[in-house]
Amino acid sequence: MSTKSILNDTSIAFLESYLNNASPTGYESEGQKIWMNYLEPYVDTFITDTYGTAVGVINPDAPFKVVIEGHADEISWYVNYITDDGLIYVIRNGGSDHQIAPSKRVNIHTKKGIVKGIFGWPAIHTRLRDKEEIPKLSNIFIDLGCETKEEVLELGVHVGCVITYPDEFMILNENKFVCRAIDNRMGGFMIAEVARLLKENNKTLPFGLYIVNSVQEEIGLRGAEMISQRIKPNVAIVTDVCHDTTTPMIDKKVEGDLKIGKGPVIGYAPAIQNNLRDLIVDTAEEKNIPFQRHATSRATGTDTDAFAYSNGGVASALISLPLRYMHTTVEMVHKEDVENVIQLIYESLLKIENNETFSYFK
Repeated sequence: MSTKSILNDTSIAFLESYLNNASPTGYESEGQKIWMNYLEPYVDTFITDTYGTAVGVINPDAPFKVVIEGHADEISWYVNYITDDGLIYVIRNGGSDHQIAPSKRVNIHTKKGIVKGIFGWPAIHTRLRDKEEIPKLSNIFIDLGCETKEEVLELGVHVGCVITYPDEFMILNENKFVCRAIDNRMGGFMIAEVARLLKENNKTLPFGLYIVNSVQEEIGLRGAEMISQRIKPNVAIVTDVCHDTTTPMIDKKVEGDLKIGKGPVIGYAPAIQNNLRDLIVDTAEEKNIPFQRHATSRATGTDTDAFAYSNGGVASALISLPLRYMHTTVEMVHKEDVENVIQLIYESLLKIENNETFSYFK
């Protein structure tokens, strides 16, 4: 199967609508509806849980269960304090970057709908008289064009409203996908494409496949923690993003040597089950899928950790998508990497045997 054949116009249209939709941590349900609507023709049924994780299931009655997983949520801000003159101070919802905030436009989500605002910042002329202050959580603020706290409240904005950036999907130089929230709605997109390929290629799996789009990863892998207890899988292949380390100001001796366009990144960490990872590496080599390797020390920092250590231990592996400018509004990935991650997950699933334990002690 050539990678050129993987993504089609319908896929890209889904990706664009899915990325452009806001799904901040704790408020993922509207994005999940878009995802489930796309996935519906390719699965037998769905599972959803109390906090909004969505799961498409193929062969729901099979006793042996394999998960492929991404997470649905994006970083955001909360309204934390409204001043008497109508300015808003924020706290993080996930790992939002205070340094990119000044002069950004924002959407504040209220029961009355979206309220537009901006992160204000003092003009350069006023900052050069003394030592310049850098953006930090204590000095970034949002301006709604209101003069009083009462005006802000009348718009429907209150403490606890969630705030996202409106930046939308674009393609740079024909093969670079750019958007906020590629971390990690691209994961949800890629596992949905795996399900589509299984259906279109008439592949019958000997086990149950659970295509999991977890919530609340950005604040501690919480959605994966919950759904792993619900599904009780035997195997989990997780996909998330990792850093392209070739842009300025990144130390390869610390972060590793990874680059967009050079293929999926296969993880090495204690949570990653060696025999399952070897199956994925062997698959990549057999199918001539380019790949990179990444060592992540004691934890992967992804939903892999939540699945691996659940239910007495679940054979888990991580296939990452290299990404530039993580947790900014211009996250960038390479189209060929996206296609190769999809193909690698797809081909790996076809190699997993029913009731395979991946035990070290056979």
